[in-house]
Amino acid sequence: LYVEDLQSGGLTALTDNGTERLINGTFDWAYEEEFGARDGFRWSPDGRHIAYWQVDATEIKDFLMINNTDSLYPFNVPIQYPKVGEDPSSCRIGIISVSGGPTRWIPIPGDKKQNYLPRMMWDPSSQHVLIQQIPRKQNTNRIWSYALADESVNNLYTDKDQAWVRAIDDWIWLNKGKEFSWLSEADGWNHFYRISISGQKKLVTAGNYDVVSVVLIDDEVGYVYFIASPDDPTQRYLYRTRLDGKGSPERLSPSEQPGDHSYQVAPGGKFAFHTFSNANKPPVIDLVALPSHKSIRTLASNNKLHDNFNKVAKQPIEFFNITTEDKVDMEGYMVRPPDFDPKKKYPVVFYVYGEPAGQTARDRWGGSRTLWHLLLAQQGYVVVTMDNRGTPSPKGRDWRKSIFRKIGVINARDQAMGAKEVIKQDFIDSDRVGVWGWSGGGSMTLNLLFQYPEIYHTGMSIAPVANQLLYDNIYQERYMGVPWETKEDFIKGSPVTHAQNLQGDLLLVHGTGDDNVHYQNSEILVNALIKHNKQFQLMSYPNRTHSIREGENTTRHLFGLLTKYLNEHLEAGGKPQLNLKQD
Repeated sequence: LYVEDLQSGGLTALTDNGTERLINGTFDWAYEEEFGARDGFRWSPDGRHIAYWQVDATEIKDFLMINNTDSLYPFNVPIQYPKVGEDPSSCRIGIISVSGGPTRWIPIPGDKKQNYLPRMMWDPSSQHVLIQQIPRKQNTNRIWSYALADESVNNLYTDKDQAWVRAIDDWIWLNKGKEFSWLSEADGWNHFYRISISGQKKLVTAGNYDVVSVVLIDDEVGYVYFIASPDDPTQRYLYRTRLDGKGSPERLSPSEQPGDHSYQVAPGGKFAFHTFSNANKPPVIDLVALPSHKSIRTLASNNKLHDNFNKVAKQPIEFFNITTEDKVDMEGYMVRPPDFDPKKKYPVVFYVYGEPAGQTARDRWGGSRTLWHLLLAQQGYVVVTMDNRGTPSPKGRDWRKSIFRKIGVINARDQAMGAKEVIKQDFIDSDRVGVWGWSGGGSMTLNLLFQYPEIYHTGMSIAPVANQLLYDNIYQERYMGVPWETKEDFIKGSPVTHAQNLQGDLLLVHGTGDDNVHYQNSEILVNALIKHNKQFQLMSYPNRTHSIREGENTTRHLFGLLTKYLNEHLEAGGKPQLNLKQD
């Protein structure tokens, strides 16, 4: 960590002990991936001190990937990767003068390995540093306040949940440093609060709806701008409400634009860059005045994309709601063939994800994935996606947290029961049912093929976590608990546990250079399938990462592979319905 004088160009080294494993001012792989932590330092408002993270990854084991293609002899690519059950890196926070000198380490209570420190900020006076501390189980977020004057540490506020809590980004100082903002699911919905430095909590956004994200907190004017969708969890709109909690939220996004709205709001809340799209409309970006939402200037019309998209043979993507036999209400959308005939029966392909990191049934532009689904529809497939319990839909805490310790079980059950409802429709051929997904969706694809072989006949699984014990500790332990208490849950929800039940056709795809979901997952699954004499197909992409997009022509090749496999194993096109009714 260095400080540079912008006038003279002189550099002052604040730390000099950093190595590949003793990391000052930035983070290791796990913190970056699962906490979104990047710059590991914070300037004090008066510019006199810097608070910084030091991550000690000395005891983190290397996961070795092998590069077979970039040299005459293969070589290892090591990744510092703490798997489930392995201790995290040790982490601490120190304060140092910008002129250099010794670091003053903040004495936060608790073991440095068994607690994460994902966020911190200075107070306006530059006399206190606030730090979020989340324990290994990730069910508590404690806010500690460190005073520079006497080096005391006090617990200002604690947020708890029976399942998990998250690191909070939307905390800023309010009321001249007497309060700060906070998000919590304490009342069953994700809401915006004001927390005083004495620990008193005041609810600002009351009601049976979720604050999806905060766009701007304007303490000077007295408003918080946020994204929500109280009436339709597939959509997103901009609201604002008074910071004092008085009055009702005011929707700013126009009603004549149903779909997905995102914003970059300028300080003061008078202007915003606004992006609008929906599942059938590519994005348009404009500059708008707030709160009127009057468009001032179109910044990106995407006219060429709109024109080309309008020429594509297609039917509109349709959204629907279903209720499963378990009384679970699920949102989804359906893509039908452009020449759809309700008197025929069509194969159906389900696109799945189903974990807490993502929601697939969104009324927004889906880019290349949408275009590929439209191509499949042109070939005679019905394409469907649905969101199960545990996905981050704005449907309340209970919806999202119901998946705790049940990944691979409750989400697979919901998808399967949802599929049963979809294929009851006369135009769906229940003998031609496919499923595909990537990452967590690849895991879901495997679990559906293995656990519900009576429903799904063909699956394409990309970069799956085959064994939950092989994934990183921060993500998997957050949602499944720590393995010395809940190992049975990890095993029960892992696809490899059920590999012997494969009956249909399976295509397994993985990049050998995947530093996120290691290729190890697919090799372990391959061994299990071989053990149980299950035939399948495997496609390895050398040195490709989790996105499988590096290298010339890779993306085109991958989706060509998926399309070809589907055509060969799940017959496309509508077939006449058999009328078995008798007089």
